[in-house]
Amino acid sequence: MFACEMTAVKPGTVPRMTTAERAGAAGAGVVLLTLAAGQFLMTLDMSVMNVSIATVAEDVGTTVTGIQTAITLYTLVMATLMLTGGRIGTMIGRRRAFMIGGVIYGCGSATTAFATNLTILILGWSFLEGVGAALIMPAIVALVAGNFPPEGRPRAYGLVASAGAIAVAAGPLLGGLATTYATWRLVFLGEVVIVLILLVLARRISDAPPEQRGKLDLVGSALSVAGLGMAVYGVLRSGEWGWVQAKSGAPEVLNLSPVFWLIVAGGVLIWAFFWWESRLERLGRDPLVQPSILASHQLTGGLTMFAFQFFIQAGLFFSIPLFLSVALGVSAVETGVRLMPLSLTLLLAAAGVPRLRPNASPRRVVRLGLLTLLLGNLILIAALDQGAGADIVTVPLLLMGLGVGALASQLGAVTVSAVGDEQSGAVGGLQNTATNLGASLGTALVGSVLIAALSATLLSGALSNPTLAPYLSDQATTQLESGVPFVSDADVQAALDQAGVPPDVATAASDEYAKARISGLRAGLGIVALFTLVALFFTRAIPARLIAPEADPLSG
Repeated sequence: MFACEMTAVKPGTVPRMTTAERAGAAGAGVVLLTLAAGQFLMTLDMSVMNVSIATVAEDVGTTVTGIQTAITLYTLVMATLMLTGGRIGTMIGRRRAFMIGGVIYGCGSATTAFATNLTILILGWSFLEGVGAALIMPAIVALVAGNFPPEGRPRAYGLVASAGAIAVAAGPLLGGLATTYATWRLVFLGEVVIVLILLVLARRISDAPPEQRGKLDLVGSALSVAGLGMAVYGVLRSGEWGWVQAKSGAPEVLNLSPVFWLIVAGGVLIWAFFWWESRLERLGRDPLVQPSILASHQLTGGLTMFAFQFFIQAGLFFSIPLFLSVALGVSAVETGVRLMPLSLTLLLAAAGVPRLRPNASPRRVVRLGLLTLLLGNLILIAALDQGAGADIVTVPLLLMGLGVGALASQLGAVTVSAVGDEQSGAVGGLQNTATNLGASLGTALVGSVLIAALSATLLSGALSNPTLAPYLSDQATTQLESGVPFVSDADVQAALDQAGVPPDVATAASDEYAKARISGLRAGLGIVALFTLVALFFTRAIPARLIAPEADPLSG
């Protein structure tokens, strides 16, 4: 990829980089910085406003539910358009798709920054930013493949993936700082500035000439959007509606939760999508994705591991901030600071493994990463207790960061090297679809298990508590069985005071709720540990060594 002059050196001396080599290294650094910053920006919106929901809701004249809807729609738009965005990048050029996506994303950020009501907020944040991200993220995967030689891709993909994971950890800190000391709108104005810088730097990114333009597979796009949209939306609503049986007060469809039917309908449409794509491929037309590339066990193994990784990440980033900010009452800014150890070791592993062990077995590195993640999670579960402080998360987070960084250093190169570089755009779409599905399922499933365990433990504790049992009516028992929210001690006390509960009963109820809250966190983290263990059985599909793609579209 990068042409370098070779100069003769005397034996026993250290060769010095020529001017051309230094220029090539500097150019590669700018490209990597640009793509990593793009990944950071796209991921940031998933977490940056989670600590400021109430403030944003008040500022734009809506409710907390309204802001949560906007966040959900952003994830939904982005997830459903990833395959279409990857195909568009292949047709018009990946760098052009990156830049067009940046313009759309920047317009969305500007619209959000000046939003005066929920409708404008959803237009900017959920729709425009979601569409922009769907063009940018598959392009990033393809542009790494096109700008770095095979031996340099693990490190490049590792740093780009690390940027996304760091954004999830840093989001609460940045959102908390902006909301506490200025305004949440500053975050989105900052995004506009970053987008403008990325558009300038993107001119230095190399790109293969776009393929001969064919027609966009509109039928395939519609099927993928509808299928993924129904499935992801169903998963995202599971906490409120229930997975199979509808929760109390939730809507029902044929005596079952709408989530069940949404996931079933989404699955049918996704099956129809792959049937349609296979038909187009047999006829020699231009499908959105060529299903034949999924015959590669290496590719499907990499995509599966990506889904597991983001399931684990989402579950951890859902549970740990809840412990810090809700159970312990730590501020948004301090919560972000407490999460930073993960970012440090994640970056260290993602950059260090390819540099120190460039020929390491991807399968072995992935397995070690999963085992390190599992160890950190188990240490945290064991340390969780009613009187535990915020310091118990530090060592587990350091281990988790090493684990996630190890995965990030390998998986991007595993998926792209499974096919030729000409298919990297399609791989980018599939990869980001897998990560979005994994993250959505991780958040939803861990959240459901956490609330179920909290509710069951609270009900059991209240029934066995001699102070509380006489006060439990049938209605209260039914409400506890249907699920109780995860709230702070202050919120529990406020609710008890408002209900006029006697002081001794209120103290007993608060104590039982605190115990149940820890049980819920342990259960949620336990599901993450279980899925980490299951992921180990799927690592056989990860190759013991990477084989360079046969052709580089930018060579020659």
